[in-house]
Amino acid sequence: MDRITTLQEILAQDPNNVLARYGLAMEFANSGHTDQALEEFRKLLATNPDYPAAYFMSAQTLVKANRVDEAKKMLVNGIAAAQRKRDSHAASEMQGMLEELG
Repeated sequence: MDRITTLQEILAQDPNNVLARYGLAMEFANSGHTDQALEEFRKLLATNPDYPAAYFMSAQTLVKANRVDEAKKMLVNGIAAAQRKRDSHAASEMQGMLEELG
């Protein structure tokens, strides 16, 4: 059984499993399924708005899809989430990416 199927089965049993949702989004992103990845990131952030890694990886996925304006908005929201969690490392990583995007 592949990772995507395994993660989907975990989520069928527990739709609020944060790590499984993030893992599924990453699996989709890494396999080039951008729309599915972004949908999983969206679901994750809808229930866990203070999960900085989801913003950062969602922004990276958007950049790969040449959706830079959306990526910038995602980074701004991610920086705010990281600041709420007092995660200065995540905030600085996203700030650096935002500055690179111009």
